[in-house]
Amino acid sequence: HVEAPVSGSMILAGILLKLGGYGLLRMFSLLQVSGAMYNYWWISISLVGGVLISLVCLRQTDLKALIAYSSVAHMGIVLSGLLTMTYWGLTGSYALMIAHGLCSSGLFCLANISYERMGSRSLLINKGLLNFMPSLSLWWFLLCSGNMAAPPTLNLLGEISLLNSIVSWSWVSMIMLSFLSFFSAAYSLYLFAYSQHGKIYSGVYFFSVGSSREFLLLMLHWLPLNLLILKS
Repeated sequence: HVEAPVSGSMILAGILLKLGGYGLLRMFSLLQVSGAMYNYWWISISLVGGVLISLVCLRQTDLKALIAYSSVAHMGIVLSGLLTMTYWGLTGSYALMIAHGLCSSGLFCLANISYERMGSRSLLINKGLLNFMPSLSLWWFLLCSGNMAAPPTLNLLGEISLLNSIVSWSWVSMIMLSFLSFFSAAYSLYLFAYSQHGKIYSGVYFFSVGSSREFLLLMLHWLPLNLLILKS
C-alpha cells in the first residue's frame, strides 16, 4: 500500500482488497454449512484485530500508512458481519466494501496530491494544508467524514447494517463494536485535523492550486459514494 505508486494504491484499496470479501460472498452457501461452528472464532479475531489496528492508526505519522491501516480495520468489520450468516450481514458487508473502495481510493488520491507538492508523506510536514491548498481542504473533510461513516455516505448504511447483524448475533460484541466505531471516528478526525490545521511547514514558500483533473478524479469518487445510498 505505502510503497506503491498512486495508481497501485488506488487499485489495491478499491479493487484488490475487496477480492477476499467477494470470495466469501461467492462461497456464502458453503459457509452456511461448514462455517457455522467456527464463526465465533473468526468474528472474535476480526473485531479484536479491527480495534488494535484502529489504535495503530492513531500512532501513524505517514499519510498513506494511516489510510492503509484504516482499510484493514474496515475489512475486519466486513468479515465479522459476513460470518454472522444473516441477511443484514450479507447486504451490509456488500455495501461497505463498495463504499470503502470509493472512499479509501479517494483518500489515497488526496495523499498523493499533497505528496507531489510537499515532497513528503509525513504528517509532521503535511501540516497547515488549509493555508497551503485551501481548495482541497473541503475534499479532505468530505472523504475523511466518509471514512468515519458520516451521513449521507454509503459507509453509514453499510456500518448500520453490519452493527445490526453482529449485535443480533451476540450482544457481547457491542463492547468491541463501540471501541471500533469510536476509534474509526478518532483516526479520521486525527487525519483531517492534523493535516489541515497547525503551523505550515517553513520549507514551503508557495501557494498551490489543484488541477481540474484532480478535482474531477475526487468528484468521481465522492459522488457515487453519496448517491449510491439512494439506490440501497
